Amino acid sequence: MSSKLHLYTIPPHRAFADALANGLIRRFGSDPMRLARGTVLLPNNRAKRSIQDAFVRASEGGLLLPRLVALGDPELDEAVFDTDIVPEPVPPAVDPLQRQLILARLIQEAGQPVDAAEALRLAGELATTLDQLLVEEVPPQALNELELGPELSAHWQKSLNLFEILLERWPRELKRLGRIDLAERRRMLLDRVATRWRARPATEGFVCAAGVNTSAPAIARLLRVVAGMPGGMVVLPGLSTTISAAEWDMLGPHAPDPVTGARRRSIETHPQFQLKLLLDRMGVHRDEFDQWRAGSELDAPPARSKAIASAMAPPELTHGWTNLPAAERRLDGVRALEVATPAEEAQAIALALREVLETPGRTAALVTPDRALGRRVAAHCVRWGLEIDDSAGQPLSILPPGTLLSALADAAAQGFAPLPLLTLLKHPLVGQPDRLEWLEGARALDRALRGPRPAAGLEGVERHLADQSGRDAPIRRRAQRWWQEIQPPLRALEAAFGRGPQPLGGMIAALREAAQTLGGDAVWSRAEGRAAADLLDRLEREAEHGPPLAEPEAMAPMLRTLMDEQAVRPPQGGHPRLSILGLIEARLQTADLMILAGLNEGMWPGLPAPDPWLAPRVRAELGLPGLERRIGLSAHDLARALGAPQVLLTRARRDATAPTIASRYWLRLEALSGGLVRARELERWIAAIDDPRGFDPAARPAPKPELALRPKAIAVTEVDRLKADPYAFYARRMLRLMPLDSVDADPSAAWRGTAVHAVLQRWFEQDDCAPEKLRGRAEAMLSDERTHPMMRALWQPRLMEAIDWIASELVSSAGTGRRVIAVERRGVITFDGVELSGTFDRLDRLEGGGLAIVDYKTGKPPSLAAVREGFSLQLGLLGLIAERGGFDDINGRARAFEYWSLSRNRFGGFGYVESPCDPKRRDHLPADDFIDKAVAQFESAARMWLTGEEPFTAKLHPDYAPYAEYDQLMRRDEWYGRD
Repeated sequence: MSSKLHLYTIPPHRAFADALANGLIRRFGSDPMRLARGTVLLPNNRAKRSIQDAFVRASEGGLLLPRLVALGDPELDEAVFDTDIVPEPVPPAVDPLQRQLILARLIQEAGQPVDAAEALRLAGELATTLDQLLVEEVPPQALNELELGPELSAHWQKSLNLFEILLERWPRELKRLGRIDLAERRRMLLDRVATRWRARPATEGFVCAAGVNTSAPAIARLLRVVAGMPGGMVVLPGLSTTISAAEWDMLGPHAPDPVTGARRRSIETHPQFQLKLLLDRMGVHRDEFDQWRAGSELDAPPARSKAIASAMAPPELTHGWTNLPAAERRLDGVRALEVATPAEEAQAIALALREVLETPGRTAALVTPDRALGRRVAAHCVRWGLEIDDSAGQPLSILPPGTLLSALADAAAQGFAPLPLLTLLKHPLVGQPDRLEWLEGARALDRALRGPRPAAGLEGVERHLADQSGRDAPIRRRAQRWWQEIQPPLRALEAAFGRGPQPLGGMIAALREAAQTLGGDAVWSRAEGRAAADLLDRLEREAEHGPPLAEPEAMAPMLRTLMDEQAVRPPQGGHPRLSILGLIEARLQTADLMILAGLNEGMWPGLPAPDPWLAPRVRAELGLPGLERRIGLSAHDLARALGAPQVLLTRARRDATAPTIASRYWLRLEALSGGLVRARELERWIAAIDDPRGFDPAARPAPKPELALRPKAIAVTEVDRLKADPYAFYARRMLRLMPLDSVDADPSAAWRGTAVHAVLQRWFEQDDCAPEKLRGRAEAMLSDERTHPMMRALWQPRLMEAIDWIASELVSSAGTGRRVIAVERRGVITFDGVELSGTFDRLDRLEGGGLAIVDYKTGKPPSLAAVREGFSLQLGLLGLIAERGGFDDINGRARAFEYWSLSRNRFGGFGYVESPCDPKRRDHLPADDFIDKAVAQFESAARMWLTGEEPFTAKLHPDYAPYAEYDQLMRRDEWYGRD
């Protein structure tokens, strides 16, 4: 081994990949075979692609590349050594999914009261903690040697006890399988390569370990061996050799105090901490590093590196910023853009990317941890025909095959309730190849399932569609025919999910079969489809190792947990000059313009991910990375990206839910530079690109159709709508635009009223108003499976009391000679050239032979003020129809007009009678005049809009037009209030 270590660093202001490639070509390129005999060790496969592209840019022709090897290669020794015969193969690694399922089973077997989905999530967290123990080479028995004292909370003590149990059982599971952990296997491979080179250093070619900033002990040992070989060299990214020794020593890790044994806290959030820890474990000092003697056209001015180092100083040293020379604070080429919303941020970034293409050969890259922002930017770029893929990929859970699997599991677990059922049936992958015909059936089913949900299960949907007694009977018939055709795969899925916990493998197989039947081969096509097929295949094969039973309700969250962890990356061959990168993908990458976006706290840097298994103090005692170390890594990523020739920093002042706080890095750069240069041109562009250059708000609509086209028939319940909001009447009756109920709607007041009316109608027609049978009718309605659970739970007590009140009130009125003669009967008359129709709730015969018109209300009756203003007069119009013989077999003069309300009365109970003609009410209308007033109001309205040519003006009397079904159609917000 060489006595001198070959250690180098490439500062942030230089493009790492291009500088490394140029330097290696300069050193070894004179002999093409010498370069080809070399080996370059890199952190991962992404880094291999970056270095390969840099060699291509630097070669200017043909070039035999050195061997590029990722340190995480599962067969690292074979990738490094060609002819060596490995005497003893390294045991294979356990499959990550198999490990997660086994750990989930162990968590449940250890007595944790969690379902399969939560057990799987906890297993993922546990696997991460186990990997950290293996990477940091912390032996399991170290847990038993900890002296934590009594101050550890009961919660953490319980988690620690469970962790120890699992840590004891997990090795037995590995032994049973004949496998080892992947992290342990990588450590063994790294040590094997280090041992081989330590005994016999490479003599042919060179070995260069480049771009590594991982501080794992096994990595450090290997790098130390490489640095000491005659043909070896270690090139680290962005190691700061200019910061003071005092600042360097502040970073840690610190030795324990010789007296108290306490340790000073390391500054793990500093971008240099990870590299310092790596150097400490290698046993080298930063003074031993030389600067790599090569650059490229993508380098920034050297002053940039000094400014970056100053900006990232520990808080204790930032007071010295004011004393720094201007050259050490200058951020030439760095601009900032602060906008109001993420939508504006995405628009601005897309404009900046598009501008780059105006200069031939110029490149740009968007770097952000915010994947939603990356997708937004890509969508904006489509307006210019630019297809830019996010190289960080997208989680399978948000791609079509993943959302289809989630929709299948949700629908089955929720008993095919309308909302998840329609989500499944309208999924874009379902119903191919006759997609249009499929959608027609799905839309018919959508219409039929509007309103409160039917009974659970496919049988509940079947019975709901078979009930064709209402006005939507034609729609239900059409939906029923289509429903019969598409049921078979859903039946099989329902049987597999069943009731209660089921075997995991059976449910996965049922999901796969249902997806294939409903979507065909299109579900498994493309990269995301293949990823979904592979996940289901592995999950089905490994299910026997996981929890023996899983709740159907846990399947959807379990799948989402697994799919969230699986990124589907686009195939190679995206835009040659523009790219969208995550933080990991951006390492070792550079471009003429680097756009660093999403610079808000909680995003860049992200919030530390909590460890549910080990308390922060336990992690510190074991020597595991602190939860904040990721912040230091994100700071290092930012420092490297700031080294591009041109940099644009962006942030939004608020996100989708609340105002945001500027990233600590944004604030540091602002304070250091005395104010970042603003990208004013971009601000003007985003203001102008979608500016309509003027607004033309709609006027208040007042359509005036021809007289012959106007309806000549009206129901008594529509008269108020005609008078208060003529446009709404026009939209409903002439345009025939009817508002739709929501899917899976809560029971509305109208729905409750219909249910009560049906109970009272059957009570009169079938029980002859026998008081003792009314309560039974109401209880039967509430216990019906079609009754909404919320209505049953919340409305039942008050409904039963109000029902009892109706029965007792009718018994009392019968003593005065009043009796019910008809319920729910429709009548029609012709009045002033218009057909007037209406249906009364109940009609009573008074003692003197007169008629009483009764209307049931589940809420409050109309106010007397509304009646005096000429509204809420339908009782009077029903009286008019009755007096003119509009109701079959009913005659007489209307003498009473009553609302029987089932709401709370003034005595605290439920149920009371109210009448606009009650003499006890001040300003009441005499009963003898009530019909005349109703007739006058109706006659005026009919002559204006039905038999006249008055325009149907929107919101003519807004105080009496409370419903908003047609507000969007009339574009109400554009004109209301401008008068």
